Amino acid sequence: MRPTLHDMFMDMAGVAASRATCSRLSVGAVLARDGMVLSTGYNGAPRGLEHCTHDPGATERCRVSVHAEMNALIQAAYHGHTTKGATLYVTHEPCIGCSGPIINAGIIEVRFSNYYHAAVNRGSNEVINRLAQAGISMRKT
Repeated sequence: MRPTLHDMFMDMAGVAASRATCSRLSVGAVLARDGMVLSTGYNGAPRGLEHCTHDPGATERCRVSVHAEMNALIQAAYHGHTTKGATLYVTHEPCIGCSGPIINAGIIEVRFSNYYHAAVNRGSNEVINRLAQAGISMRKT
């Protein structure tokens, strides 16, 4: 069966996640508009810096990695692609810190496949509410 564009972009986000360099969690993102990929991103250390490592089962936040969503936005800007009207496909629910740049970038929809960690996001719906206030739909696929 032929996948929908949404399914294809979400699958691509999963492939991007396989490139992640943070040992704590592998996250991938794809920015798309009008059926075309604008950019991809994955979480990891900034370009040229050492990859981060964490003990197995570590729960503290990584202080080294740039989030996949941020890297996708940065790559779009770096290559001169506007993100206005784009959809963000991400393997994990965005954090509150990424929600501001998502709003300011003109993203109109966020689709994700996994909750991040209930204690961080899902318990309060803070990210969903913030994006909704900005007119951005967010859905788990």
